[in-house]
Amino acid sequence: MEKIDISIKTEYIKLDQLLKFSGIAQTGSDAKDMILDGIVKFNGEVCTMRGKKVRTGDSVEIEFEDETVIISVK
Repeated sequence: MEKIDISIKTEYIKLDQLLKFSGIAQTGSDAKDMILDGIVKFNGEVCTMRGKKVRTGDSVEIEFEDETVIISVK
């Protein structure tokens, strides 16, 4: 399991943008596919909304076949 801490200076960041900003997704299309495939959890629940607003204190978990990555927003 890999853990990534991301600091944001705005009120929120959209889920698909967070995946790109953290380097998990290389493109917006990759981020969209991950979200729609149901491998992304927002605060423990599967989230299929690309525009979900992620704020400080939220956690995003991506479950790949061989690894889980957790992004904590600070």
